[in-house]
Formats: sequence, C-alpha cells, structure tokens
Amino acid sequence: MLQTIFGLFMTALTLYSYALIIYILLSWFPNARESSFGQMLGRICEPFLEPFRRFIPPLGMIDISPIVAIITLRLASGGLEQLYRMIM
Repeated sequence: MLQTIFGLFMTALTLYSYALIIYILLSWFPNARESSFGQMLGRICEPFLEPFRRFIPPLGMIDISPIVAIITLRLASGGLEQLYRMIM
C-alpha cells in the first residue's frame, strides 16, 4: 500500500515537472500561452511559480524562477524518496 502511494507521489511530481518545462517552453512561441492548452497549463503551473517569482527577480529578459522551481521539485522528490527508504 505504501509503495503504491509513494509511486503515485513520485509520478505526480515527475508529471508536474514536465508540465512546468512545457509551460516554460511555450513562452518561446508567440501566442502559445494564450491558446487553450497554454491557459490550462497556466492555471496549473502559475500558482506554484508565483512565490518563486516574488522572491527571484528576472535577470534582464530572463526569468530564472522556473529553474529554481524545478530544482525545488527535484529536491522534494529526493526527500520523499529518502523518507520512503527510512520508513521501509
């Protein structure tokens, strides 16, 4: 049971990381974020990215807050994996 829950959490974190990467890549294409797919990803990704954008200012035209957000997700998945190993 615990293995299934852990697997679901790890899969969710991985899928969310991919969603963030796709959302970031959409900014490279004109009007891609205004499409229905871009708006759906915006509703999913923006609440997570907002706190990072508040504390990390853009460097000129480059916003590095999504990179920090993805690193945070990777650290969370690593922490979750370590917690699972300690429990098991």
